[in-house]
Amino acid sequence: MTFFVKEIKDKKNWEDFLFSVEEKTFLQSWNWAEFSQMMGDKIWRLGIYQGEEKNELAGVAQVIKIKAKRGTFLFLPHAPAIKNQDLDFKTKVLETLLKELREVAKKEKVDFIRIAPIWQRNEENKKIFENFGFKNSPIHIHPEVTWELDIALPEEELLQKMRKTTRYLIRQALKEKDIEIIKSQKIEDIEKFNELYQKTVDRHHFVPFSTDYLKKEFSAFNPENQILIFLGKYKGELVSSGIFLFWQNMAFYHHGASSLRYSKVPVSYLLQWEAIKEAKKRNCLNYNFWGIVDTQLDIQDPKYKKHPWAGLSLFKMGFGGQKKEYLKTQDLPLSKKYWIAYLVEKIRKARRGL
Repeated sequence: MTFFVKEIKDKKNWEDFLFSVEEKTFLQSWNWAEFSQMMGDKIWRLGIYQGEEKNELAGVAQVIKIKAKRGTFLFLPHAPAIKNQDLDFKTKVLETLLKELREVAKKEKVDFIRIAPIWQRNEENKKIFENFGFKNSPIHIHPEVTWELDIALPEEELLQKMRKTTRYLIRQALKEKDIEIIKSQKIEDIEKFNELYQKTVDRHHFVPFSTDYLKKEFSAFNPENQILIFLGKYKGELVSSGIFLFWQNMAFYHHGASSLRYSKVPVSYLLQWEAIKEAKKRNCLNYNFWGIVDTQLDIQDPKYKKHPWAGLSLFKMGFGGQKKEYLKTQDLPLSKKYWIAYLVEKIRKARRGL
């Protein structure tokens, strides 16, 4: 079977193909590339085709050129998205894609290629990347382990499958008259989210996205009603907030923020529950809480509890659902400069306690 690559310029072709793919996230959506362009990044929407006559689309991969002080690289977030999980098929798709990426990398003078695969974490998939010279990246840009909830069930059944404490706190919050959850499509409410977001950053010591980043993400998805800001208030004061994406029958809790003020009032629990109900109204079948701690440790292990994301992960898991693990982010070094980036990122990771 012959495989080849060409750029896809038609939005409908791109989105229609992705609708037929099981493993995917909004990072491969047409609008995510639009957002990347708003941020000043150069992008390519590559289609991997099979067959000399039919030219059947076998996979897609969004490619973003990232310029950073530590090095310039081509980045493929949660890609490639493919229909067939057969070993030979996956190998051929990656081989064909990599040949094209090397050509792009040569023209763009980049130091390495970084792929955050949307492929299941197993030895077979790991071996495919190893055979093409990839190595585990020192960091990840997007989640490699997510927590996902099937929301096709009725609301009462979803509540019953939650952790007992989570269910109790949601029901308590529903009775609390001083809690208010607001859904917003106003870009100016990004400022309200960001004010709370910065407090969360100070508390958990992670690298935040800029206000400009958040506003441009909102602007890319808002015209098609694919994004909402949820604002959770207690006695009129904003104490919890989240930015949620809705795409192809899937919902994503992409950004979150909270305050320690009124920490015993379960505003965040009700905010999540209202977001889940909103996703159901939009005919979403899957609710993705986004990243959780990537570790094999038991949640009761003291080492687990020291992780910066331990509390947030426990919060997400309380709503029920299951863990999904993708392959570790993969790097293909193309120049000696890669090792400078590798060292810098390794140090940053250690400093953050990740």
